[in-house]
Amino acid sequence: MSDSQATKASGARDKGAVRRLLAFAGPRRALTYLGCALSAVSMLVGFGPYVCVWLVARDLIAVAPDWGAATGIAAYGWWAFGLAAASILTYFAGLMCTHLAAFRCASNMRKRTTDHLMHASLGYFDTHASGALRRVVDGCAAETEGLLAHKLPDTAGSIAMIVGMLVLFFVFDWRLGLACLVAVVISLGCMFYMMGGRGMDFMTRYMESLVKMNKTGTEYVRGIPVVKVFQQTVYSFRAFHDAIEEFTRLAQDYAVKWCQTPQSLSLTIINGVAIFLVPAAILVAPGEGDFARFLANFAFYAIFSAVIPTAMTRVMFMSEAFQSAADAVSRVEEVLAAPVISAPAAPRTPAGNAICFEDVTFTYEGADAPALDHVSFEVPAGATVALVGPSGGGKTTAASLVPRFWDVTAGRVTLGGVDVREMDPHDLMDRVAFVFQANRPFRQTILENVRAARPEATREEALAALEAAQCADILEKLPQGADTLVGTGGTHLSGGEVQRLMIARAILKDAPVVVLDEATAFADPENEVKIQAAFRRLARGRDGSPRTVLMIAHRLSTVRNADKIVVLDAGHVAEQGTHDELLAAGGLYARMWVDYEKSVSWRITSGETKGTPCKGDSHFRTSSPCESDCPLCTKEPVPFVSPEVE
Repeated sequence: MSDSQATKASGARDKGAVRRLLAFAGPRRALTYLGCALSAVSMLVGFGPYVCVWLVARDLIAVAPDWGAATGIAAYGWWAFGLAAASILTYFAGLMCTHLAAFRCASNMRKRTTDHLMHASLGYFDTHASGALRRVVDGCAAETEGLLAHKLPDTAGSIAMIVGMLVLFFVFDWRLGLACLVAVVISLGCMFYMMGGRGMDFMTRYMESLVKMNKTGTEYVRGIPVVKVFQQTVYSFRAFHDAIEEFTRLAQDYAVKWCQTPQSLSLTIINGVAIFLVPAAILVAPGEGDFARFLANFAFYAIFSAVIPTAMTRVMFMSEAFQSAADAVSRVEEVLAAPVISAPAAPRTPAGNAICFEDVTFTYEGADAPALDHVSFEVPAGATVALVGPSGGGKTTAASLVPRFWDVTAGRVTLGGVDVREMDPHDLMDRVAFVFQANRPFRQTILENVRAARPEATREEALAALEAAQCADILEKLPQGADTLVGTGGTHLSGGEVQRLMIARAILKDAPVVVLDEATAFADPENEVKIQAAFRRLARGRDGSPRTVLMIAHRLSTVRNADKIVVLDAGHVAEQGTHDELLAAGGLYARMWVDYEKSVSWRITSGETKGTPCKGDSHFRTSSPCESDCPLCTKEPVPFVSPEVE
């Protein structure tokens, strides 16, 4: 595509962006049109004082040196004052109109994107960083607000100014006007060179780089504790450093390599119209019969040329604003295109709490291979089924399909015999409780954090849930117990304590189906014992009946008592059965179990204590068979060699 074609395409895109923006303003878009019209009128009225100056110069030159004979000068002065005041008031009225429309547009844009995100599938937030979304919802709306409130009326005024300027160029003396026009043409040529073609491509990459830097900056701030622990700098967070470098390089390349020469030429020309006007006047003056009138015309053009830099600067900022707005509205529309969890026209109610995966295939957007490929297994009502397998096997993906964080690509996931896509989303969420791998409590009291699952729950019910989740020791050490504020400005809890808090929330919800995703991943041994006890309580309903539990774990000790274990590998079901059945089969699970046993039996011994741990991890034995009275040890030593540290 040539530069001219790219410029035309970008211009069409910019106009389309304005139309799409005004759609967010609703009925107030009419105020935008009115404001632009008033701005244009203001610019045209603003030419009046310059005409009055020309009239004053004409009368003074005509009666020179008898200045007193110029009796109409005072009237011209009052006319100039009145026109200037009228121009200011008209422009102010225009800005009032465009600001009202711009505020409504930005408000509606934020409301629509926020409302859409509230209904978007939860999996969407796993693939879109919060920093990037905040930049779109808040930053893009702010950019478009500036365009509609200021740049758009200024654009209308600039167009009116240029048209009026071209007319005035040829009203008094077309030859002097043509000399001034040369400066305008050269300046416009420089601007089109900067803004068209590669300039548009730069603006797109510039906005992408800005979003990327915002996203990685948010991630860096969250990772500062890790950076400080290892005494590193920003260079240790490679993504953030690279984003800053990319943004810096783009800005420098555009400013220095692309814009330096044309921008310098444009500014020189529009601020030095005299280099064209004075030679033209010198060439034309000798042939003038009415030299006094010619001199008055020259004075007008010399004064009026001061308008040219203002007009050209507005055009330059106008082009930049349109490019930014086009990119901003495109990003907002991308968010509005995010998949949402829609309710079916005739929702169905499940008959029971059994979960069934029927030939399920799921592929993430942009991925080459499916994350799940023809997966089938069942979680009977009231049973506990564990998903295990190597990292990347599809465990979390499978669990996320139950509450419709994503919708399946093929096949179906059913709850109580009903496809989850045929259920009302609110009904589905009421039936499923979650405990995620990583949780972040709200900046509220512990009590309110727990009651987030069921806001209408009483204080006694919330405290009972905390007790059932083994949180008594947490409440005892806090100054205000369950009324203690957590998060920023309050008390900070450990990862295991937060996990127990989230289990209390799930217990309070009392949903018949529970999804646990790596719930003991960040727990220390003491917290893990309490979390396991909380799990046992969570697996039972308020009436004592068993809940349907689908759990994901890497610590195989947490799943050995599950009713069924499903082993996922590379998106396929490798095997399924009970713990004993899978060990007897000698497949992937059996190999994982051997590796797990080795990992938990690993110890660092001192120079004085050398030996092998017993199977119960209760002591070290220094000979074989075990000399201690340990019922867990056999006559054969554990096939494990402990590393020694002197």
